[in-house]
Amino acid sequence: MNTSLFLVAAWMLISGASALAQPKRIDLIKDASTVTYQISHPLHEVEATSKEVAYSLDIDTEKKEIKSVAAQVDVTTFDSGNSNRDSHAMEVIDAITYPDVRFTSTSVTQNGDSVRVAGKLTLHGVTKDIVILAAAKWSSNRLDIHGDFDISLTEFKIERPSLLMIPVSDSLKFIIVAAYRWD
Repeated sequence: MNTSLFLVAAWMLISGASALAQPKRIDLIKDASTVTYQISHPLHEVEATSKEVAYSLDIDTEKKEIKSVAAQVDVTTFDSGNSNRDSHAMEVIDAITYPDVRFTSTSVTQNGDSVRVAGKLTLHGVTKDIVILAAAKWSSNRLDIHGDFDISLTEFKIERPSLLMIPVSDSLKFIIVAAYRWD
């Protein structure tokens, strides 16, 4: 084999192998993916879920590694089962001015099925660093992620709603359920 032909073949093999190891975007399974918030009041617990969340991530399917994560949800899509409560929640967070909650990762660390995602969360016009702890369940062409994180309403400049003059807890918990599939 001539030397230049050998070099071209070797280059094609190397570049083809590195292309296989590149992170790739995978498809979200919309009907299996949600984001839920939970908040406490001395008289009751409130939970609202959105099925309209847009999660995206880049992964290396060969190494089963998550490289980056992003999410966005329209705050008006959260449903607690009580339209009056949901309307009041939209007033409290000023949904007209701040219609989205957005997250973008800055680092992802995996240890087995445990995933730690650090990044920037933007809510109510305020951006803060947060950490999401999650579990990742991998199969041959599917990834299921379950995680959660807490934020402080006051740190995001959100006035705590009250019921009978008693404010809700300052802690707002988000629960993440995401499912992905690829070929």
